Amino acid sequence: MWNILAPMLGPIINKLVDRIPDENARATAKEEFEKELLNAVTAASQSQTKINEIEAAHSSVFVAGWRPFIGWVCGVGILWAFIVQPIVVWVDVNFDTGLTHLSSIDTDGLYQLVLAMLGMGGLRTFEKIKGVSRETSPGKK
Repeated sequence: MWNILAPMLGPIINKLVDRIPDENARATAKEEFEKELLNAVTAASQSQTKINEIEAAHSSVFVAGWRPFIGWVCGVGILWAFIVQPIVVWVDVNFDTGLTHLSSIDTDGLYQLVLAMLGMGGLRTFEKIKGVSRETSPGKK
């Protein structure tokens, strides 16, 4: 989040800080402002992490089930795009079944979503291997 905010807020911070005549006070003010902004971004990120943990532990499928739902949607989309649809088209072409149009899926967005989900799963596996996952963290009872 900081990487997104810094380029946008950097010029604003510089304009405000440039109004301070003393060079040392200007440098201190800029450092303090950036420190406070980074603390705010970190606090927001930690709050979102807590919300995500609460959502994932919820017993209702409508709250905790959206992540698995996205996984199933991606799986079904890939199944259709790479296995079912090509086989049905092959059968239609070779056996003249009369299917005139069989839709295909635009897989560009699907690839991005699947790769993001696989990346997060890979990071989770890496955490478990390194022993820093939630289950093995110090203070976990």
